[in-house]
Amino acid sequence: MTAAVVTGGSRGIGRAVVERLAGDGATVVFSYVADEQAARLVEEVCDGRAVAVRADSADPGQVESLFAAADRVFADRAAGPLTALVNNAGVMEHTPIDALTPEAFERVMAVNVRGAFFAVRAAARRMADGGRIVTVSSTGTAWPSPGESVYAASKAAVEQLTRVASRELGRRGITVNAVSPGPTDTDLLRAGVSPEGMAGVAHMTALGRVGVPADIASVVALLLSPDAAWLTGQNLTADGGLV
Repeated sequence: MTAAVVTGGSRGIGRAVVERLAGDGATVVFSYVADEQAARLVEEVCDGRAVAVRADSADPGQVESLFAAADRVFADRAAGPLTALVNNAGVMEHTPIDALTPEAFERVMAVNVRGAFFAVRAAARRMADGGRIVTVSSTGTAWPSPGESVYAASKAAVEQLTRVASRELGRRGITVNAVSPGPTDTDLLRAGVSPEGMAGVAHMTALGRVGVPADIASVVALLLSPDAAWLTGQNLTADGGLV
């Protein structure tokens, strides 16, 4: 039985991952920051296999509390020790370099980098040998756009964290990989890209469309499966052939 933690699991790609893992039979604990209604809806859709915990990834103390709560859930449900982490929580900032405030810079780095680091650390301390860690990056590290300086930099850091963690945890049979989604039809993307822009990006992909959250969840599920036991330290680009 899989016992999984997913950070940022109440919306978009994170929600799709939670629903996929719960549907595959996992016990899932996922974090959210503010939208409790959305989080409870995910619990309902997953028919009791997913438990929401409020935790801000920017705060290492809250990250640790998330994993402590997961320990209790897994023990109560006899799910065994943690076997999977999907490090999905992240924030986007789309501002030119000369207009980016120190506060915006710190927030992106706190959530995307510091949050990822402390989640990986908390998971590694608990995880059973042979476990799986997946971090969510972005094609923005390979195909950056104006205004994405701090976001792309934060995700590049996540990719390097993934590679180093794969080296440190490999002797325990724990794999650590990244997934880099291309443009994916989420509230976050729609808030920053016009319908015309969405259509333009769709025409640039080999498959002629933008992704949907379930596309990324399927790649994550693959990396968490026994079939991916020989993949580690890798970054899988899931973008429909855009980059």
